[in-house]
Order: sequence, then structure tokens, then C-alpha cells
Amino acid sequence: MAVLGMLHVGLTVSDLDRAVDWYCRVLGLREVHRQTGDNDYTRTLVGVPGAALRVAQLALPGQGPGWPSSHTVELIEYIREPGGHIASRPNDVGASHLAFVVDDIEAVCARVISSGAALRNPPVTVTAGINRGGRACYLHDPDGHTLELMEYGAGRAAALRGEA
Repeated sequence: MAVLGMLHVGLTVSDLDRAVDWYCRVLGLREVHRQTGDNDYTRTLVGVPGAALRVAQLALPGQGPGWPSSHTVELIEYIREPGGHIASRPNDVGASHLAFVVDDIEAVCARVISSGAALRNPPVTVTAGINRGGRACYLHDPDGHTLELMEYGAGRAAALRGEA
């Protein structure tokens, strides 16, 4: 028995419509499905008695329908039994981040800033490891989730395209 694949990453947001707009407009994801979870199965799954959720499933550019999933990011708004906001630092145990590969980190950072979201740091050049020569930065989405942008360096990008 083994894990067969990655289904999706779920992020709890304060306003589903705002979050979907931001992830699609700023990062270029696309919405593939939306649903409401107001049933005993959902309440049992999330472990929040009385909860009701609105959920949007987002796909990466070029990601088609398929197994194991048609989407990579799932945004969840608790419309009944919402929780509080947790601010974490990247070195806090339990903190997480979601990383995206981009082709133009400066352009994406400009969209992030113009959207009102915050960069944690400007793009930095990666000087060691597998991504050496690339550029990366951390940022926060409108709800404070930590995201990473990675623009591969020429060598890694060529290797991934099968050119090296």
C-alpha cells in the first residue's frame, strides 16, 4: 500500500469570492468547481460540529481534468462555525507554505503588490541547492497564507524541458 498521488492543498479563507478572484487574477489559476458542504459527512470530516462550508477548487494553468484530481488548490470558507485567524512565522512548528513555479517572478510580484497583498521579501537569487540560479520570494495572500514563488534558473528550466 502506498500513497498514489497528491489530491490538492486546502486553504481556509475568510471570503471565498475574494480569495477565488485573487488566486485567479493574481496567480493565474482557474476555477473548476464550486460546492457547499452542509451535511453530516462534511462536519464529521472536518471535525467541526455544526459547520457549513463553501468550497472552490482551482487548477493550475494547463492542468486538465484527470486522476487523481482536477484541481491543485481548494479554498474553503466556513459559513457556519468560522474559526479565528492564525498568524504564523515560517519557523513556527505547524506553519506551512504553498509554492508555485512562475516564468516571470518580477511580473507576478508586481501583480501581488498591486492587488494589495504583501511580499515577505523581494525576489532573491538562489545561490545553493537544486534551484541554484533561480529566484524566489515569499509572500502572503489576502488571508495571510504564506506562498512561495520560484522562477527556475536557466539550467533547471532546461533540464525540466528535457534539454540538458
